[in-house]
Amino acid sequence: MIFAGLKWMFLIIGTTIGAGYASGAELWQFFGHESSLAIVLFSLFFSICCMVIMEISYRLKSSHYLPVLEEIVGTRLTGVFDVMILLYLFTTTIVMIAGSGATGQAFNYSYWWGIGIIVVALMLLFLKGVNGLLHVNQFILPIMLAGMLAVLIMFTIDQELALFSHWHEQRNWMAAFPFTALNILPLVAVLGAIGNKVQSRTEIIFACVGSGLILGVISFIYNNSLIQIAEEILLYEIPLFAILKHYPIEILIFMSVMLWFAIFTTAAAGMLGIATRLQQYFQKPLFFIVMVTLIIMIPLTMFGFSTLIRVIYPLYGILNLYILTRLLLYPIWKRIEKVR
Repeated sequence: MIFAGLKWMFLIIGTTIGAGYASGAELWQFFGHESSLAIVLFSLFFSICCMVIMEISYRLKSSHYLPVLEEIVGTRLTGVFDVMILLYLFTTTIVMIAGSGATGQAFNYSYWWGIGIIVVALMLLFLKGVNGLLHVNQFILPIMLAGMLAVLIMFTIDQELALFSHWHEQRNWMAAFPFTALNILPLVAVLGAIGNKVQSRTEIIFACVGSGLILGVISFIYNNSLIQIAEEILLYEIPLFAILKHYPIEILIFMSVMLWFAIFTTAAAGMLGIATRLQQYFQKPLFFIVMVTLIIMIPLTMFGFSTLIRVIYPLYGILNLYILTRLLLYPIWKRIEKVR
């Protein structure tokens, strides 16, 4: 039971910690100064939303996200949000692939080498379908989370940073809403695809509460570190590298590899959502759908990693507030519908 809960917890975290989050760009875009309460609220909202999505998915025994989406937004809006989710997954997977290219450039390799490696890796991963993604997450995520926390804690200690010194300054608390909304939409697609594999509600509680706590703690420490180097962040495509410059090259290499795996797991989760949904239309093997989709995506990565994050993430964070509201108020409006 605990092992199954960990499996879903790593899937949730792997979907969330992608290029934007792991690099620090997404956190800095939404949080920054006076955001401690916003991060606490995000952790709470995130756990609640994941629990609602998984509960619906488990009850419907779904194998793709459409039945779950219909339960959340209602029949009339399902078509609109179905298109939105596919577009979101498509564009954010492009962001992940572009992030792989940016990571390659950080080591003076060609942008296209970084693109090529992640595209080939994604195609190989989906030769084993959903199980391939779950196995990769179980191996990579514990190492990645431990490495990220270790570097952030080490930076906090070395720079003698105070974690709670500005707790009374919370003017940015509303950032919790668009940030949670942004990260919840892909989870509707991913968790909607595994409802027929979940065995019990205990797994759901363990996975959702655990992922919310872990992401909340990492976000809080990470954001606090970025605040200390706010002036330097402007000089870096990837803010994480502004922190890593204080440490030996071995740590830089290790964290860069972990960053790439964060990009890879989120790209894989995005492809899972896209492929399982498109499979309902085209009745083709998962691997074939993934391969064709990736071929279409490659030319679109030329817009650049930071540009894509700066434009796409805030836009979808606002558009998805409706889904966030429906998830947070799910027990209330479901009860109202039963009375009617």
